[in-house]
Amino acid sequence: MTTSSTDELQLEYRPFSVRLERPLRTGHGSIESRDGFLVRVTEADDGGIDSPTGRPVGFGEATPLSGWTESYADCKGALEQAQAAFQAGGPEAALEAVDERSAARHGVTLALADFQARRTATPLYRYLGQGPMVARIPVNATIGDGTPADTAADAARAVADGFRCCKLKVGARSVSEDVERVRQVRDAVGPEVELRVDANESWTYDEAGTAIEHFADFEVSLLEQPLPAGALEGHATLRGNGVPIALDEGVLEHGVDAICRAGAADAVVLKPMALGGVDVARRVAAWVTELGVVPIVTTTIDAVVARTGAVHLAAAIPDVPACGVATGDLLAEDLARDPVLLENGSAVVPQTKGLGVEGVWTE
Repeated sequence: MTTSSTDELQLEYRPFSVRLERPLRTGHGSIESRDGFLVRVTEADDGGIDSPTGRPVGFGEATPLSGWTESYADCKGALEQAQAAFQAGGPEAALEAVDERSAARHGVTLALADFQARRTATPLYRYLGQGPMVARIPVNATIGDGTPADTAADAARAVADGFRCCKLKVGARSVSEDVERVRQVRDAVGPEVELRVDANESWTYDEAGTAIEHFADFEVSLLEQPLPAGALEGHATLRGNGVPIALDEGVLEHGVDAICRAGAADAVVLKPMALGGVDVARRVAAWVTELGVVPIVTTTIDAVVARTGAVHLAAAIPDVPACGVATGDLLAEDLARDPVLLENGSAVVPQTKGLGVEGVWTE
């Protein structure tokens, strides 16, 4: 564990690793565990455990993911720099010491936001958005790669559990196999369930066009990142052919302005860990909404602190569609009890002070 402090506040971080229940296959490869850092902000004279005297305590999580954020080693180095800057100049200096789009910044900003929201006795989503009370947000089930029969069975179980939106990972198999997987899922869940498909940059333009022809027949509501992130014009050309297009990796590579100028997306996927914090993601969501593009919040398969932060972020976005924040069941273990209840295809937003995550920091 590493600690730094100012006259009023103290910043600490410690490493963690949590295993996935089973490897998650995506177009980028297989994810088996999530390794990152838990971040904590307390008053400097706090006793070093979870809010021991009722004083505010804020938690953050910095969980890098290859291809999306800095490396684990770079994240650790950035947190070391943030620690030194925090000790010398406080929170603003700490944030200036880390890259804007980094998992390290996400961890520090989330801990600071949680601290301030607890201090003002405000749920984090209202601290972020200053809007009305939000009881719950819609969520989607994430269905990993598998055989057509296994994929259909997983989707059917998700619908039986109350989900009304399923997002299927594709791209690890041939287009024809993925089309068959989507067909069997549609047959299994019926016409009323929303289906989204995430290709993770796996297809060529011709492959994407072929997939879209079939997906339109299956009433797929959104095709996420079918082409490599650099192909803005290709994504723009794919739009308007029966299946709306969402960009995910493309958001990080190009930014919102370039995407909207190119007319490359109907929706954008916002991962707060990759964008550098819930504060950055909240600003991006407001901006794209003004431009007529739909924001969708997802996680990078995070532990409970960042996952709960993503729920609060989604709750701070007016009329948010189903979001990919119901990913806790992908983990075999976690840092603490999950304060977010999932029921009937929605996440019940914690209404306690701050994040609502407790018992996460033990000595």
